Amino acid sequence: MEKPLILVVDDDQDILKVLKANLELHDFHVLTADSCASAKKIFLHKRPDLIILDIMLPDGDGVQICREIRKDHPYLPVIMLTAKDKLSDKVIGLESGADDYIVKPFETLELIARIKACLRRTKPKEEEIRIGNLFIDLKRRLVKKSERPVELTPKEYNLLCYLAINRERVVSRQELRERLWKDNKLYSWSRVIDVHIMHLREKIEDNPSEPSYIVTIPGAGYKFREV
Repeated sequence: MEKPLILVVDDDQDILKVLKANLELHDFHVLTADSCASAKKIFLHKRPDLIILDIMLPDGDGVQICREIRKDHPYLPVIMLTAKDKLSDKVIGLESGADDYIVKPFETLELIARIKACLRRTKPKEEEIRIGNLFIDLKRRLVKKSERPVELTPKEYNLLCYLAINRERVVSRQELRERLWKDNKLYSWSRVIDVHIMHLREKIEDNPSEPSYIVTIPGAGYKFREV
């Protein structure tokens, strides 16, 4: 089984060295970055399975990085790591899309436990989904319909994956908004979700006006059906 890849972002070199050593002892691959710029550069070439992210960085804000990650990677787990211990700071970190929050100083075993819990919660149960004439490769972010590639925007792709992973379950607009649209001020209007659903149907359905995959459940939300 391949070891999970963890990206640790912190401007304290001592913390980076200690975390790298301890995480590797617990069978994780570890990359480290000491700034927003270096973290973004690594992220372009390597896709970690989880990010440990300090809020206070020399060239930016970890909260903003978390929000940027969430736009295109809603399933990537993020643990905020910070010296701040005020309730308001924890709320801001979690509302930015972080999956968990741990305050320095911390026990290594507690962090390991939180990492494993996040990976269990956020890891898709499948790497590939085949339903009807649709094929979704969750690792390569690839979608095909009748063996032909389907071009989707990042938001359309994330929406499709979330519905497909949660297929045969009714997913409310509120759940989609909270899971896929982190900026509630910009995306508080439910019509935005409906428009994305409409565009997605046009690309994956044989007859978008009578959808087979993504069906509307009046007054409740949407359901992705097994065909």
